[in-house]
Parts: sequence; structure tokens; C-alpha cells
Amino acid sequence: MTVFKYVGRTKMGVTQKGIIDATNKAAAIIKLREKGINPREIEESKSLLHRDISFGSKKVKAQDFVIYCRQFATLIRAGVSLVEATSILAKQATSKPLKRALEKVEEDIRTGVPFSDAVRKHPKVFPELFVNMMRSGEATGNIDETLERLANSYEKSFRLIKKVQSTLTYPAMLLVLIVIVVFFMLIFIVPTFVESFEQMDAELPAITVITVALGEWLRQYWWLPISAVAIAVAVFQYFYRNNERFYYTIHYMLLKLPIFGPLLQKTAIARLTRNLSSLFSSAVPILQALTISEKVSGNPVVGKVILDARASLEKGSTLTDPLEQSWIFPPMVTSMTRIGESTGSLDYMLEKIADFYEEEVDRSVDTLKSLIEPLMIVLLAGAVGIIVAAIFLPMFSLYENM
Repeated sequence: MTVFKYVGRTKMGVTQKGIIDATNKAAAIIKLREKGINPREIEESKSLLHRDISFGSKKVKAQDFVIYCRQFATLIRAGVSLVEATSILAKQATSKPLKRALEKVEEDIRTGVPFSDAVRKHPKVFPELFVNMMRSGEATGNIDETLERLANSYEKSFRLIKKVQSTLTYPAMLLVLIVIVVFFMLIFIVPTFVESFEQMDAELPAITVITVALGEWLRQYWWLPISAVAIAVAVFQYFYRNNERFYYTIHYMLLKLPIFGPLLQKTAIARLTRNLSSLFSSAVPILQALTISEKVSGNPVVGKVILDARASLEKGSTLTDPLEQSWIFPPMVTSMTRIGESTGSLDYMLEKIADFYEEEVDRSVDTLKSLIEPLMIVLLAGAVGIIVAAIFLPMFSLYENM
């Protein structure tokens, strides 16, 4: 958003100076006239105080976008025009990137630009799935139904991803806690008993010797494991973001994990089929729908299968054949997809697959949570118990000798 300085007159003939945000000079003039100001001079402000300075990514949080979709669908369903609905949501948006984007979208559609073309100018805010479904809704005249479908799809995807994230975050946080507790005991607790151990003539158990040596090493070189972890994380992030082969391999390995792999697989299937169902229901061409779904799948392993399915359709084959050749999609998914293709009800079948796997994810998450909590408690107790045993075993031996 550009800042313009202006000099103008109000309807009462009073001279007024100030600044106004707009995408261009023409939009700034329109805004001023709507406020009852007739601009006489207007130019772009060069002051640093009026520059829009931002740090980091301008992407909108998933939660903010889900709320926007639901509110937008509600306003359109209530008969509010696209322009007015966009204006209302721009004023009440709490996300700054979303607010700026909606203000620009409002200015564009007021000048006659179609809504889908206006939002397409902001790819960091409006996903390709949203843009293409809105374009289809404009073409068919079913914008209210399209928005309702989008709102439902984004809400379900958001809840699904949040459940999986919370399930995976819980054991990770507990592992970090265990490491911190073990480090604290080795660095601060164990050294207090070292002097007592040195006064003993009895031979120390192997577990005590190892624990004391490890504690002494950590006291001197505590920075070494921390630096190693920090470097490993930085290297991992670099290759994860910049190396496609490494990115694909990590996701492949995650899907092959014995416990969390099936959960991630079900989540990916639910998300993919939900997106495809929404696109097909909005009359988006199937090849275009597959291209969009590959980009928003969130998993390169699943995305590769979708690209294979697209290539299969271009050659005159079916959508189901590449799915059957992949280990990711169970027989139930491929069977229902084939039935949907043959009966012309592919969008309905995909929606039912999404519903089924979303329920499966819910059950898997509840089961994992009930198993992980006692397992992590046992792991924490075991780690602390080993250190405690290393401290007190020599004392018990001393008391027995006395």
C-alpha cells in the first residue's frame, strides 16, 4: 500500500491537508472523494515514516484465513455484495497482511476487476485453491455456495492439521524436558557427590563411574552438544527448504515410521481428497484441479502421485490407475475413486473418503495420546532413575561395609 500526501477542499470549502493509503494515485483520488474531499494536489510521500516496513514473511496464519473464509461466506449468504463484504472484513481483520490485501482487493473490485483476479495478485495471502474455486464460482454464479464449500473445507483441514500437530508436538516437548532434566542433574546434582565418592576406598560401580565422568565432561564442554544440535538443526532446515530430493526423502521416511507414519498418511489422504472434492464440486476442470491439489497437498510424496495421475489422464487413461500403483493409497481409496469415475460422482466419493479418513485421524490421535503419555513418563522416570541409582549405589555399599 502506497502513502500519498494531499491538499484538498471539503464540501464546506475548508482547505485540508493529510495523507491517505492507496494502491495508486487514481485509487487515492476516489478514496478522498468518497470522504467528501476534492483533492487539488496529490503526490506519493517519500518520508520514511510513511513507508510500510515489515519483517519476515507476509503470509497469513491458517487460523486467520479460516476465520476470514467463514465470515466471508456468512456475509455473502446474507446478501451482502462482494465489495461491501470485502470492505467490512478489511476493517475488522486482525491480521495485518490480510488487512492490507483485502484493502487492495476492495480497491480493485470497485474499479471493475473480477474478485478472483483481484485476489490472485496476493498469492501469499490467498491460496491457489481459493482463487480457482472463486473463479469457478464467478463463472457459474454460485459464489455463495463456493464460499460455503471453501469455508467448510478450510475449517476441516485446519482442525485436522492442528490435531496432528498437537499429537506430534507432545512427545517432542517431553523429550526436550527429559534432556533438560538429565543435563541439570548431571551438571549440578552429580558433582555435589563426587567429593564423597573420592573419600570412599571401595570400588565404585561402573554406572557411577560413567555418570560422574559424563557429568564432569558436560561441566567443561556443555557448549559442545548445544552447538552440535544448533548446527544440525540449521543444516537440516537449509537442505529441507532448498533441496527437493532431501525434502522428498524426509517426507518419505516420515510416512514409513511405524507409529506416526500411518497417522501422517491418513492426514495426507484426507486433505487431498477434501481439496479435490471441493474443486470438482465447483466445476474446476479435472487437470487443473489435480495441478492445484499437488501444490497444496503439503506432502511431496503424495504430490508426485497426483502428478502421475495428471499425466495418466492426459494420455487418456484413468485417474485411479496411478493411485493403485502407489503404496500410499489403500484399496478402499482406489476402489471408491474408480466407482466415482465410472458413475460420474467423483466429487461425492472423494468427499466420503475425506470424511472417513478425518474420523480415522481423530481416533488415531486419541489412541496415540493415551499411549504416548505413560510411555514418556516411564522414559523420564527411567532416565532420572539411572542417575539416582548411580549416586546412591556407592552409599549403600559403604553402609553395608560399615
